[in-house]
Amino acid sequence: MFLLLIIFLAYLIGSIPTAVWVGRKFHGIDVREHGSKNAGATNTFRVLGRKSGWFVLTIDVLKGLLAAVLPLFFETDYSENQLLFFQLSTSFVCIIGHVYPVFAQFRGGKGVATSLGIIIGLNPFSAGISLLIFLIVFFAFRYVSLGAIITSIAYPFISYFVVKEDAKSMIVFTVLIGVLIVLSHRKNIKRLINGEESRMNLSKRKA
Repeated sequence: MFLLLIIFLAYLIGSIPTAVWVGRKFHGIDVREHGSKNAGATNTFRVLGRKSGWFVLTIDVLKGLLAAVLPLFFETDYSENQLLFFQLSTSFVCIIGHVYPVFAQFRGGKGVATSLGIIIGLNPFSAGISLLIFLIVFFAFRYVSLGAIITSIAYPFISYFVVKEDAKSMIVFTVLIGVLIVLSHRKNIKRLINGEESRMNLSKRKA
């Protein structure tokens, strides 16, 4: 029961619809009705501008970080592997909460920023490599979606071959995260193939 309560709490943390609340409170709009119609940091940058974009990005990353370390705040007699499984469970449901938030009619973001926070909480070195790959792709092509897709595909390999995270639960988790993020970018993939995907310019106040 204790485990289920903490996992449910992680889902609620993930369900905080930062982009939706910021858009409604400070701009009087629902970001899901504009731009790419996604409640994530990228669409926030495009629709609401840099200030709101950076705020949403920061909070969404912190959501994932909190979910990943949440089990560490409670005293348990779990083994190292059991504790890792506990962390991966709270991490995964946090992403599900971000994508399907109970506080925003189950219409959320794509989980990229929240996944970054989770990876930071689980292994900062792995997060650093993943972020580096994302930045290289982003600055080379200016497509946030392409950076997210390539990084999500690379993450399981980074975790297993570079960082040597060989626990079975970790292997399954990294693959699930990669698949989930790629699937959430299905429309972006189609637009990339058709040459219709929008590039991101962070120097603009608003797109």
